[in-house]
Amino acid sequence: MRAVVQRVSASRVLVAQREIARTGPGLLALVGVSRADARADAEALARRIVQLRVFEAAEGGAERSLLEVGGELCVVSQFTLCADTGRGRRPSYLDAAAAAQAEPLVRLLVDTARALGAPVVTGSFGAGMDVELCNRGPFTLLLDTRERSQAAESRTGARRVEAP
Repeated sequence: MRAVVQRVSASRVLVAQREIARTGPGLLALVGVSRADARADAEALARRIVQLRVFEAAEGGAERSLLEVGGELCVVSQFTLCADTGRGRRPSYLDAAAAAQAEPLVRLLVDTARALGAPVVTGSFGAGMDVELCNRGPFTLLLDTRERSQAAESRTGARRVEAP
């Protein structure tokens, strides 16, 4: 799973010009699910997002997490994060998970973040949305559960085995 995570002072999501979600200070996570993703990816990504130390501490520096500052999380599903842009000018979305796989994994990510104590609002899965945000910093990170697995493999020599 991939997520573009932005620290925000506010965010909101509209569908057909109607507001369906709004947050104050916190994080906005655009989340993409690939065909290779599973429950463990959704749970791990939720933990990483809510535990990221990207908020200022009183002493300075980004030392506090969303949970520590009492911030809100807005999660918006975005299959285009799984695009392959390596060839030509037209992105390929072959690696993006079908809705039947992706929607439950996004829901699991949201449920896991809530269980960890984060207040979470969401976009509308599969809908055309307008996502508005005020990026605080600016502060934007790209998280990818595959990159973390690959980094662990290179450190330990272990290999991740993909299900057929």
